[in-house]
Amino acid sequence: MRHSLAGRAESPMQARILAQLRDEGALSKAQLADRLQVSRTTVAAEVARLAELGLAQEAGPAASRGGRRSTLVDLSPDIRFVGISIGATGMSVGVTDGRLTVLATRHRTSDIRQGPEIVLAAALELVREVMAEVGVDQVMGAGIGVPGPVDFNRGVSVSPPIMPGWDGYPVRDAVSRELGCPVMLDNDVNVLAVGEQHAGVAKGAQDFLFVKIGTGIGCGIVIDGELYRGVNGCAGDIGHIRVEDFGPTCACGNTGCLEAFSGGAALARDAATAARSGRSPALAALLSEKGELSAADVGIAVSQGDAQAVQLIRESGRHIGQVLAGLVSFFNPGLIVIGGRVTGLGHALLAEIRGVTYRRSLPLATGNLPIVLSELGDEGGVIGAARMISASVYAP
Repeated sequence: MRHSLAGRAESPMQARILAQLRDEGALSKAQLADRLQVSRTTVAAEVARLAELGLAQEAGPAASRGGRRSTLVDLSPDIRFVGISIGATGMSVGVTDGRLTVLATRHRTSDIRQGPEIVLAAALELVREVMAEVGVDQVMGAGIGVPGPVDFNRGVSVSPPIMPGWDGYPVRDAVSRELGCPVMLDNDVNVLAVGEQHAGVAKGAQDFLFVKIGTGIGCGIVIDGELYRGVNGCAGDIGHIRVEDFGPTCACGNTGCLEAFSGGAALARDAATAARSGRSPALAALLSEKGELSAADVGIAVSQGDAQAVQLIRESGRHIGQVLAGLVSFFNPGLIVIGGRVTGLGHALLAEIRGVTYRRSLPLATGNLPIVLSELGDEGGVIGAARMISASVYAP
């Protein structure tokens, strides 16, 4: 088994070198000197120290640019990170290399309401499986996303509406103790936004929103290339913006919240109502076959041409678009990425969200505003979680 017990960067310059190598791939010392605007001598000295720390290595001669050939520098091939993305009804776990290429993943259905001990034990079991698969018995760090508000500095969940038993639980420290490495904890939608920025359709985007539509609804906010968490880590909790004065009671205790109308649990609830009332033959057939319905079943009914299922998706998209139009007018993002399990409903939902957002926003704000679906799927959370911990480990 390979060990991955490298040190940490000791200076801001070393951190900048590691970030360049992570995001750009192997670079020559000359290229690093150009990009970081320092001398080659400085780069050579810092690279030598990073090699001693087990974080980087020389990787042969670079292509000639005339004169003496520079030396290629790359991340150590032994660096391994773990990404853990926990949702309300499932989890994804993976191991990446230093450049955040996913080497192996595992996915499992789970119920966040079972509490932190049971859910984290299942996640750690998956972590050990993927670590064994890639042949490593120690990783440099792990990132975790959970579906609720997080005190980022303390590494604990804070009053999460759909996570009974998690309030104040020391998730970061408990997992760090089990894995014997540094751990970072954040809200799942922040983790997904970071994954999208690193490897998805938002790669290189400086100002964008990542909207997750799963059991709940949340929004990751990236401003000038950096994740924005807000003063208490609650930024982007758009699922609890009120869209109607009256309506279903939300998990947070209020009524009329976006999540209570358009989240995955709300869609499943409305689908069951439509099935039992006889308004939707397709959903009624699925209900009798399965015993219960999920948001995915609404998508199945839509594909069968069921008019009531189409109406459910249109209503869901209308409410989401209504909130996004307000956000667009306020924030003026360059891109909106829609992700999460409910996006399995695909282009019917996306078309409605786009239509409402564009109609209700100022033309200047939406003149060239793409609203697109994420293409990363379950790996997005794994990459984002690994990206977060890599930034911490690579930093001094």
